[in-house]
Amino acid sequence: MHYLTQPTEIYKQISQLSLSKTLWIDTEIADWYTDKPKLALIQVLADHTDLTGEFAYIFDVLDKPDLAVYFINQIMVNSQIEKVFHNAGFDLKYLGKELAENVTCTFKIARKITKEVLQTTNLKLKTLAAELCNFSNVDAEEGKGDWGKRPLTQKQLNYAAMDTVYLAAVHYRLLEISNPDVISRVFNMVNNKSENSSLTPTKVRLAFECPRLFYLNHNFNCKAIFSPKDAITGIGNVFHQLADDFINLLLIEPRFKTLLNPSATQLKVDVITLEIQQLFYKIKFFPYLQNAIAKDASKASLLLQVWQGLQGLIKKFTELLVINRRYCSAETVISNTFISGEHNLEYYFDLPNGTKQLIRGEFDCLVFNFELKRLCMVEFKTYQSVDSAAQLAQVSLYSYMLWKQKKAPVDSAVYCVLPEFKEYKYSWEQLENTVHQLIPYKLLQMQNWLSWESPNPNPPPMTTEPHLCEICPQQQKCQTFFNVESDSPPNQVIEIDENSDFIAPAKKQEDISDFSHYLENPTRNLTPQPPSLRGKGENSKPLSLQERGLERGFSDTFKSQKDTFINADEIGASLVAILESFKVNVDYYGADVSPAFIRVKIKPHLGVKVPSILRLSADLQVQLGLEYPPLIAPQAGYVSIDLPRQDRQIAKFEDFIQKQFLPPTAPVKIAIGVGIDGKLLEADLSDPNTCHFLVGGTTGSGKSEFLRSLLLSLIYRHSPQYLKIALVDPKRVTFPEFEQMSWLYSPVVKDSDRAVELMQELVAEMESRYQKFEKAKCADLTTYNQRSSPALPRIVCIFDEYADFMAEKEIRTILEQSIKRLGAMARAAGIHLIISTQRPEASIVTPIIRSNLPGRVALRTSSQADSCIILGGKETTAAYLLGKGDLVYQGGSHGQRLQSLLAQSIKLP
Repeated sequence: MHYLTQPTEIYKQISQLSLSKTLWIDTEIADWYTDKPKLALIQVLADHTDLTGEFAYIFDVLDKPDLAVYFINQIMVNSQIEKVFHNAGFDLKYLGKELAENVTCTFKIARKITKEVLQTTNLKLKTLAAELCNFSNVDAEEGKGDWGKRPLTQKQLNYAAMDTVYLAAVHYRLLEISNPDVISRVFNMVNNKSENSSLTPTKVRLAFECPRLFYLNHNFNCKAIFSPKDAITGIGNVFHQLADDFINLLLIEPRFKTLLNPSATQLKVDVITLEIQQLFYKIKFFPYLQNAIAKDASKASLLLQVWQGLQGLIKKFTELLVINRRYCSAETVISNTFISGEHNLEYYFDLPNGTKQLIRGEFDCLVFNFELKRLCMVEFKTYQSVDSAAQLAQVSLYSYMLWKQKKAPVDSAVYCVLPEFKEYKYSWEQLENTVHQLIPYKLLQMQNWLSWESPNPNPPPMTTEPHLCEICPQQQKCQTFFNVESDSPPNQVIEIDENSDFIAPAKKQEDISDFSHYLENPTRNLTPQPPSLRGKGENSKPLSLQERGLERGFSDTFKSQKDTFINADEIGASLVAILESFKVNVDYYGADVSPAFIRVKIKPHLGVKVPSILRLSADLQVQLGLEYPPLIAPQAGYVSIDLPRQDRQIAKFEDFIQKQFLPPTAPVKIAIGVGIDGKLLEADLSDPNTCHFLVGGTTGSGKSEFLRSLLLSLIYRHSPQYLKIALVDPKRVTFPEFEQMSWLYSPVVKDSDRAVELMQELVAEMESRYQKFEKAKCADLTTYNQRSSPALPRIVCIFDEYADFMAEKEIRTILEQSIKRLGAMARAAGIHLIISTQRPEASIVTPIIRSNLPGRVALRTSSQADSCIILGGKETTAAYLLGKGDLVYQGGSHGQRLQSLLAQSIKLP
């Protein structure tokens, strides 16, 4: 929760809450049993999907009447905000009385329905939360405490926060019973709900486990924890509270510091662990145990399980303290190990479709390891996770948001403390290069799922883990709500972007239901991925080509190119039969058809190793009668096999880009190619990952056609006033039609001396622009053009066949230095480089060139080594492309297979 005590904080947050549509509100009163009661706390919840209270706001207004008045003026008298209380008559005594407008009282709603219909013991909020909404461990006693005493305990704050959570859940359930028609209005459950409501790392974990349970949980507050059948339930909140108490006690109790007085070499982990456990048991746990048993003796066995989990946690933390003792004094080692501060995080993620998604979460613990010189976020769990990939997704979000906050790498760890202690640790390097890059695409997928409404087709897919259905807390509701037959098998594959026209780029948009495989081999060689996976059971008949095209929103043009029917399912069945003849048993999971190839997706049977499929590339080429060997690569949940098409299609430039000058403020994008989804993919030159490009491809790869279509995509949409093109064409055959166009920055360059001069001129122009920016107090070209007149044009330099200028050492050095300076600094100045070559050899495309050109386009290369030079790492895919515009596009570190546009005739605007 957010506990605010400072007036400035409270004023600011009240102002933000005044923009809300519905608020769930409660109060706590000090001295309520006297003749002078006074308002102590105002609790507010704006996000009805919060089930833990982590997003509740608690305003401490004790003896601060001005704050209460401000709340009344901003919230209570505002008729545009619905204020929901349980016993509104009581709370309104302190919050505006008859001045309050648009107030809802859930007690009155419940009384109208009657407790007999609700089948509850009484109509108190805590009773309704427990008996109507199935909340466990509802604390009904803490409210009788002294709310006038400061500081408040953590237990009091948790109690105050959860009151608003219970209120929202009870409100929803009562409306569901009495007036379901208003639920969408009150709870903001309309088509844009996924954009307006925040998500949490816990919900991301749930979306990995089961998209349908995630949907039910988000929209209906349904209980959503997959607890293993042998898991001990009902102890999670208690354990987390006591774990927090342990860390807080470590930081303030001097007796713990005394235990660490000996030198690091003298400290024995087992001995120190026992002493710390005994001290914590004496100070905190035993009094807690006695108090709990006095209230309910049946809790004894559960609390002993909690103590077992705490012992494992204490031992792990002691090991870290002993390590850090080598680097810190006994006085400072605890405070240097446990990083105190706010545990609530929130961050707006930029999604691939241009929207943002707010993620809010509260992590358990942050520690620092002096031996590794690394922060580590620790998540506590009282059970073993049913899905390690989902667990990884959750902690990776915390890691990413902490990195944004701390500006330093943050490892992640999960401590599963019961039934035995297990640690799952993920390094920052593993997460940064893999999982973090997939997060925006998973969030977009979740948004798409939430946009579905019953009874429309294409609901969120079923879980890929059949065993989860057996322990699902909402099994019956899921089957009813999604019209699922109880005996039908769950989907085996999840579609990444089932309900949206957007298809995520390759490598990022593979089936993100399981990415734990990344951590086993994060640098593995990946062939570009398919755009989506149609979820099917084992016996489902795959969609026909026409059905797939219609469903995924292919452009009319692209669909017309596929009128020549291809029975992809027949090809897939043939491929499966051939693999079986080699004793490799697989299931067919569907296929997608692109202009140049057919991507078949298969899933190996248990026991079948992926390398046994990879080794069969040449055999499949022979058996299927292919001109080129198929590209085979393991993906998330399946193996993709790209088979060249015999009737290869082209992607005509004019079918995708029309002549239309955009406003000067519009992003400047270049056309890269058409994906397997039939959509054009473009790169934004203002993006740091795609501001400059290295393009490579051997003779016949389609490199020249790619550069020509790229150039046309610029001049078709941007006027010469706001865009200038610098062309370098040593072979004099790539850009002859463009030599007289009005977009030219200077005449087309055809010799080395003039190429050197051009690059030096661009460097000088860059420096001149930065001087102008400094005077205008602007950081980049866009800001400058908004404030100044005349506007400075963006400059794009397309440099064909760079290798022709590398023979002379002096010219090579000057060019490299100019590219280095422009690559490092020119983006903000609006100057961009596109450097291409037929010979991407190490001596030509030097490390200086590669490090300053982040965007990569690899058409077919003559060798695996050339492919690695363009794409980086061990990415050899380009050596096996089909030529004629078949390419791999890599923006930053992500690659996907595309077909370049073909401009059959050049018509300048």
